[in-house]
Amino acid sequence: METIKRVFWVDRNEIAYLRMTFESYDGMAVVRTLDPRKALIEVLIAPGCLDLVERLVEDLVKREGIKLIPQVQFGTPLPDCSPSEGKRK
Repeated sequence: METIKRVFWVDRNEIAYLRMTFESYDGMAVVRTLDPRKALIEVLIAPGCLDLVERLVEDLVKREGIKLIPQVQFGTPLPDCSPSEGKRK
């Protein structure tokens, strides 16, 4: 089995929070910033953990209002990376 890679556009202000959240699940996934200006992150998912990561992403979007927009390829036009307003409390 190989590591699965997923690329997301996120709010730049959420990068550190997302990194800490994903990496707090020991051995599940690692987050790296591909382009801090465009707020692109790559999630490297350990074999056998894809379902767990997908559920975590869904939960972060629904419960915390975090934007995790999947990117198919690097040429995809990205939305404006302006900070979002009051999400987490």
